[in-house]
Amino acid sequence: MHNVIIQEPYRFVPPYRGKFWSWMFRTFLLRRFLRSAYGVTGWTVHGLDHLRQSLREGHGILLCPNHCRPSDPMLMGLIVKETPCHVHAMASWHIFKQSWLEAFIANRVGGFSVYREGLDRQALDTSISIVASASRPLVIFPEGVISRANDRLLSLMDGVSFVARMAAKKRARQNPTAKVVIHPVSIRYELQDPAEKTLSPVLSRLEQRTFWKTHEYMPLGRRIAQLGQALLAAREIECLGQPQPGSLSERMSALIDKVLHPQEQEWLGAPRCGDVIGRVKDLRTAIVPTLLKGDLSTDEYARRWRQLTDSYYLQCLSLYPPDYLDHGIRGRATPERFAETVHRLEEDMTDAVTIRPEWHVRMQVGAPIMVDPEQKKPRASDPLMRVLREQILELLQVSDWWPCEPVSQLTVPPTADARRADPLPADAAESQPLLSNV
Repeated sequence: MHNVIIQEPYRFVPPYRGKFWSWMFRTFLLRRFLRSAYGVTGWTVHGLDHLRQSLREGHGILLCPNHCRPSDPMLMGLIVKETPCHVHAMASWHIFKQSWLEAFIANRVGGFSVYREGLDRQALDTSISIVASASRPLVIFPEGVISRANDRLLSLMDGVSFVARMAAKKRARQNPTAKVVIHPVSIRYELQDPAEKTLSPVLSRLEQRTFWKTHEYMPLGRRIAQLGQALLAAREIECLGQPQPGSLSERMSALIDKVLHPQEQEWLGAPRCGDVIGRVKDLRTAIVPTLLKGDLSTDEYARRWRQLTDSYYLQCLSLYPPDYLDHGIRGRATPERFAETVHRLEEDMTDAVTIRPEWHVRMQVGAPIMVDPEQKKPRASDPLMRVLREQILELLQVSDWWPCEPVSQLTVPPTADARRADPLPADAAESQPLLSNV
């Protein structure tokens, strides 16, 4: 399990306002870092004129890319370099707690922290201020987690529209003609190495880890599918005592609900359904603060950590699209999909990724989406987020054939306001933002 939950009181990391480190990193280090750390050897960037025009017109700007690999934040530095401009970016607090060097670089190139286990008023206020002042574009990855799937777009967080609308209102009060815009950004990776040669060694290691003999004689897709089934069966045995019957999608959904429903009943007042990432975030928000008080018995402390660990593993499991490697109407089994799936399998089974094949990356900045400062977020589907989703999918050139349902409650639990010690201001009550970048 990755160290994404930090067991210490949260301290906001504010954005670094200087430009020297950002300029130096992207000018002298970025290209080498992308190649050595992530295997990114080439790239093309399209649509920069959209961003340049918004900068010339002095708009408050949000840049919203899809998030399929850990290298995505560094790739945004290429857009910054080519435009040129400087940006600020929202990043999960755990990024600033891994090592002093990683924290230093993330902050000096424009990053600031957001607390994923609760409502981070400082991160929200900072985001709104950056966009409203049009001091720099603000980068937010609206999916909130790394999908590891370039042909899939996860649910988008409502926090993006919250920041955009609040910044647009603030900006309009200062100058009625001033605008806030959202630019969708697509990031697409193309594998440069032969998939079989690159992936076979790590598949052999993972097969041996499951106490199997290696299966080099099998087709690549079948080897990957077998390991995926082994991982699912292992989670079922761990959580339910034995492997379950049914199709892969049925088994995944059943496992997720059987583990999360009791936790949701305990911590949120009722079981829920829909988007797993949102459900896990709500559980973390409820459980993590109780671990920081220091008044739990050893057994209770361990039980709550087991709940967090189980929910984390189920979130990882939910990120495997059941039909991702199938041929037919739901897409085609490309070398990129094979590589993405093997990387996720290795990461979930070993907490590390050891292979770094060469990638070429195509990025595209989309046309601006104007934010209406008078439009309130509706109770149902948010039109602003719907347009953003449609435009990212169009830039990626993929169909939205994986449903991404919002979190819903099977029964009505206690209201969020009843549990919130520090309520939102009245003008923010139109939305309960979910902001959590990785």
